[in-house]
Amino acid sequence: MLDALLRTAHLLAAIVWIGGMVFAHFCLRPSLAVIEPPPQRLALMRAVLGRFFAWVAGAALIAVGTGLAMAARRGWTLAPSLWLMLVGGLVMLVIFGGIRHALYPRLCAALDRGAPADAAAHLVPIRAWVLVNLVIGTVIVVAAGVWR
Repeated sequence: MLDALLRTAHLLAAIVWIGGMVFAHFCLRPSLAVIEPPPQRLALMRAVLGRFFAWVAGAALIAVGTGLAMAARRGWTLAPSLWLMLVGGLVMLVIFGGIRHALYPRLCAALDRGAPADAAAHLVPIRAWVLVNLVIGTVIVVAAGVWR
């Protein structure tokens, strides 16, 4: 029963994290072009990212925590695909930490000082790192589904 609960929580956390990145990168960002002027787009991105990052923080803690718990329950004897998931999840967590605690505050600071061009420039690495995390997350999902 505990294994089923851990697996379910792990899967739901991954859905929130990866699904949110897909939404933000492929749906929200391209749709911002209908909002004029750019400072309004940036304000919307700030608000959306702030909420999204709160959800991701929770989902990431659940995903990593349940992943570690499942690995410990297996006595750390894991198939290569499970090691890929574990290491990949930790890499994703580190990347998310950099986005949330380094890049996003720069975006917010630029908006607070009324520098929309700087704020827009700070979105570029956020987008890039979100895409990197999305690729890693997708590889992990494929590994879990194919090699398990």
